[in-house]
Amino acid sequence: MIDAYDWSGGREAMLRFGPATGPVVIAAMPLFEEANRTRAFMAEILRGLAERGIASALPDLPGSGDSLIETEQISLSNWKEAFSSAASALRDSGPVHAVAIRGGALLDHDSPVASRWHFAPATGAALVRDMFRTRLAAAKEDGEAFDASVIDSPGPPVELAGNRLSRALLADLNGATPSTSGPLRTVRLDTDAQAADLKLAGAPLWRRAEPGNDPALADRLAADIAAWITTCGV
Repeated sequence: MIDAYDWSGGREAMLRFGPATGPVVIAAMPLFEEANRTRAFMAEILRGLAERGIASALPDLPGSGDSLIETEQISLSNWKEAFSSAASALRDSGPVHAVAIRGGALLDHDSPVASRWHFAPATGAALVRDMFRTRLAAAKEDGEAFDASVIDSPGPPVELAGNRLSRALLADLNGATPSTSGPLRTVRLDTDAQAADLKLAGAPLWRRAEPGNDPALADRLAADIAAWITTCGV
């Protein structure tokens, strides 16, 4: 079902899955091009939750999806505010739990959620490094010059990962880290050396050249999210 939520900058779309009442998951996609590569995977997870009787919502962030706002006009605080507003709009359905993949884990700090569940959470600095590394490689291949220090000074938006991004957004991302407050469960791939509550086998879909899916992994993650919500007791 297609729904919507309001925030101070306007109205954005939000997909709904599962029952109308009970605990509800609000999902935060990875950021930028990683979102395109993992959208089908996230939808598979949310459908898996619906099969287990758990509702969920996948909000478009301002400047992404079908949003009418240009990405270059968006700040990290806009995204956090919008995600928090979307979570608030869901509270009438039941307790709200945040589920985030990669850079989505940077957005739920201020959200009114009962718990957080993060899959392969990444720091903003790691995301910025990846985008600049890709941009530098493309510039070298095309014989162009590209200065990776552009975010250290004011100026026009920078084109990275297929988007025009403000330097202020990039600077804020560079210092952003995933939330660690409240009940939190962290899940990672077994190839990831960082600490986690659970590690599972699977491929990092966010690094593939084209969008992909992994139904088996999505089902295992949906099962873990459902068990986590039960453990939280709400």
